[in-house]
Amino acid sequence: MSAKKISPYKRKKEGRTNYKKRLILLKSQKPRLIIRRTNTSIIMQVAEYQPSGDRIVCGINSSALKKLGWNYSCNNLPACYLAGLLVGKKALAKKITEAIPDLGLQTTLPGSRLYAAIKGTIDAGLMMNASEEVFPSKERLSGEHIAKFFEANKNKTQFSGYAKQKLNPAKIKDDFEDLKKKITKG
Repeated sequence: MSAKKISPYKRKKEGRTNYKKRLILLKSQKPRLIIRRTNTSIIMQVAEYQPSGDRIVCGINSSALKKLGWNYSCNNLPACYLAGLLVGKKALAKKITEAIPDLGLQTTLPGSRLYAAIKGTIDAGLMMNASEEVFPSKERLSGEHIAKFFEANKNKTQFSGYAKQKLNPAKIKDDFEDLKKKITKG
């Protein structure tokens, strides 16, 4: 019985890895800030290349913000920024001062959650090449746009999950600022 032959580019065939892009990132010899989105959260890891496989230095899932007191969605702009802030602080604690963003095969749009996460890591003190033009505005990062939308559409069912939890989305900006202070001090 012969062993099943595995293609060396299986991940390429499955559409999960762009090897040309990965090679360019690895040639920089800098740690990579890997950012991946799910339907409910954002996952961020700082990885260093090793011939035997990437070594994850530190990582965070935005659902970890719940333990710090974040009661809102873990997949909105403010949560992505806070997760970036948190992973940036962890990376600095591990003596990582510089990284390059690895967004994989995700479509990137200026002002998106991916760039909110990158902005968070930069604000934490991690050095990274990124243009200020792609980051969301401070109002959007703090959740002000969510509060305004809630005020304009109070009777809609879009915020029914928050209503069940007895949360007021109009206070998201204050809760964001409180958690940001907590992360930056701790």
